[in-house]
Amino acid sequence: MKVFSERLTELRKERGLSQAALAKALGVSLGIVCYWETDKSDPTAANVAKIARFFNASADFLLGLDE
Repeated sequence: MKVFSERLTELRKERGLSQAALAKALGVSLGIVCYWETDKSDPTAANVAKIARFFNASADFLLGLDE
């Protein structure tokens, strides 16, 4: 999900967060955030929901289904 990885990275950087800070806020490991941002792993539906709530963005936006 290349679009997801790009949008997650963009949102994180816009907020001035490190990958470690985002991982802590979401309750996941730093490694998983790295994997999501480099498109090596896809998030679970539950994690997409956490990320959407954290950034106040829709899951459709994160997944590239909505601009």
